[in-house]
Amino acid sequence: MADVVEILKGSRSEILLFALDMPPEQVRFLREEEGALAQVLGLEHIDMNQVEVFDAADLEGIGLVGYLHDGIGIPLADLEPYAEELAAYTGHLLLIRARAFADAGATLTPAAPISLILRLGETKTNWRAKPEAQEEPQRLSPRAARNKARRIGATLFAIVMTLILLLIYVLAT
Repeated sequence: MADVVEILKGSRSEILLFALDMPPEQVRFLREEEGALAQVLGLEHIDMNQVEVFDAADLEGIGLVGYLHDGIGIPLADLEPYAEELAAYTGHLLLIRARAFADAGATLTPAAPISLILRLGETKTNWRAKPEAQEEPQRLSPRAARNKARRIGATLFAIVMTLILLLIYVLAT
């Protein structure tokens, strides 16, 4: 049995890459048969929408590093230390996103022909906008607030009295 791989509860950004040392018929069975992959990983269930099984030969032109960067979104800086090792892999590979475990976490105990190659994080898109610059509200002292209120009140009183006097003048003439 291979090493145990722990996926923490709530983990959504990890990427696990496994080498599949098995005949193509068995790889096809893992890809197509519901529950087969979960069973060889020692799980009860896995979301197959978050799993990819592919042949490294199919990545001709971009290579495994290019696929992990361009297709999956892993930063090149994270892949550079493993570039030579990743370029050397041939045969079938299994890529699992941590989202395949529905935020519940998991303990993977892969069967012998499945071996962990790489465990990396995935770049998350930051959907949050930068907060707009807001002016600090001017806080007045209680005395200044009272003075401001008195000025506003006096101005309104003067306007109303002027309108009343104007009305009396118009009616008197």
